[in-house]
Amino acid sequence: MSDMNERDMEEFDEENADFITLTDDDGKDVSFEMLDVVEYKERSFAILLPFEDTDDEVVILEMIPADDPEMVDFVSVDDDSLLEEVFAEFQKRCEEDED
Repeated sequence: MSDMNERDMEEFDEENADFITLTDDDGKDVSFEMLDVVEYKERSFAILLPFEDTDDEVVILEMIPADDPEMVDFVSVDDDSLLEEVFAEFQKRCEEDED
């Protein structure tokens, strides 16, 4: 998949509130199911599952408020340890939801 820095969240209707399409740096649209938003260390991270990816790997992107209050920039996270911590928090939340 191409680099996925800084994308704008498209507006979507209530029926598809858990699905978003983001545009990567190459101008390619990529659709995701938004599994969760994890608040971690005073930052927000989107846990996304790509529609076209069949290996069930999630994508974790940091959500940063854009200049337009109705928009969010999704930025890739380069810190592997931070990615692991956010993913562990996501897994913990999933386990709590199952109980």
